[in-house]
Amino acid sequence: MEKLKTLIVGFGVQGKKRSKLLKKKMFITVDKKNNADFSDIKKVPVNDYNNVFICTPDNQKEEIIKYCLKKNKNILVEKPLNLNLKNIEAIEKKAKKNKIKFYTAYNHRFEPHILEIKKILNEKKIGKVYYVKIFYGNGTAKLVNKSWRDKKYGIISDLGSHLLDLSYFLFGEKIGSFAISQKKSLENNNYDFISLINKKSQIPIQLEMTYCMWKNSFSLDILGSKGSINMRNLCKWGPSELSVGQRVFPSGIPIMNKKILKINDPTWRLEHNFFFNKKYNPKYFFKRDKWISKQVKNLG
Repeated sequence: MEKLKTLIVGFGVQGKKRSKLLKKKMFITVDKKNNADFSDIKKVPVNDYNNVFICTPDNQKEEIIKYCLKKNKNILVEKPLNLNLKNIEAIEKKAKKNKIKFYTAYNHRFEPHILEIKKILNEKKIGKVYYVKIFYGNGTAKLVNKSWRDKKYGIISDLGSHLLDLSYFLFGEKIGSFAISQKKSLENNNYDFISLINKKSQIPIQLEMTYCMWKNSFSLDILGSKGSINMRNLCKWGPSELSVGQRVFPSGIPIMNKKILKINDPTWRLEHNFFFNKKYNPKYFFKRDKWISKQVKNLG
């Protein structure tokens, strides 16, 4: 862990989750509400901290990022980074020049089963990937309706950015660009159900998301030439199940290997360790951020 304190800007739901993983008295909070230590980041002595967690609504992020870069502070910003390409490139240039750590947080890529799936794919255990489908649903339609999320980019920016990141994490740039295949406004001003497809990719990927799934749900299905991968549930909604099937030729019931995890959500802790221990490639993440931002803006 770093010796200086971590500054948490935005002490709402996400900020409080982050604070619970930091040692007591090793973080400072900034928020105009929520009983924070300071109401404005500019009022915090700059020598008291060297890392900043930005946990604010999207429209506040850019100004805070610019301030932190100017003060040469390492930055973890909650997803998504909905800035235009020019602005992200300016952040990248400044961060690289001054050797500043910059990371946009997508905690689901640290799910134990997601990490296992990545390993299985790298080892080509299910052969050539034929098809992928990822579904992410929760029942927050009424809460979203009263928040800043029920606006322009809506569910694509919120849940969709997670699915885009997972697609990029598992398959890289070869997945191409996504288009909307279906969208509905069921209970919100903006769309609260959307289905995406990357029609021109060699690996067809379907991404579905909704705020109208009354039981929180996540599923990931991958079909390959030698087998299949099926994941059900995130650890936070556990139990989380991973089934890997070995195809039987010419046909028949596949040989299945199932793993079930009944643990508390480890993704936030793993993500913190990743950020503090510098085990990441800044070039990779800026490339990813630019790709996701482009997808969100094209789809919104």
